[in-house]
Amino acid sequence: QVQLVESGGGLVQAGGSLRLSCAASGRTGSSYAMGWFRQVPGKERSFVAAINWSGGMMFYADSVKGRFTISRENAKNTVYLQMNSLKPEDTAVYYCAADRKYYSDPTSLDYAYDSWGQGTQVTVSS
Repeated sequence: QVQLVESGGGLVQAGGSLRLSCAASGRTGSSYAMGWFRQVPGKERSFVAAINWSGGMMFYADSVKGRFTISRENAKNTVYLQMNSLKPEDTAVYYCAADRKYYSDPTSLDYAYDSWGQGTQVTVSS
């Protein structure tokens, strides 16, 4: 498994931006897909975005397409989620996750991921 630590969450006004970071350690190399998910209290965790091992393929939930951008910097074992034009409905705890398989395509299926971070809170005020 991979140890994942998210950072960058906070409070922002609607229309603002935040960049989340997810630092990975423990599993050698960066040859696995990474994903971001979010969860609101009382609701199931939902997919936000995912990126393949090389950073050449990305996949987004319809609700964030055009506003959020996922990227990765393998030399730093870090994945980012740039969030622009934030809306109050984006308020949630955001989690990053690492795919259990090497060289897999990005996926929205949470059971494909076997390592999860502790989460970072994002709050968007109206």
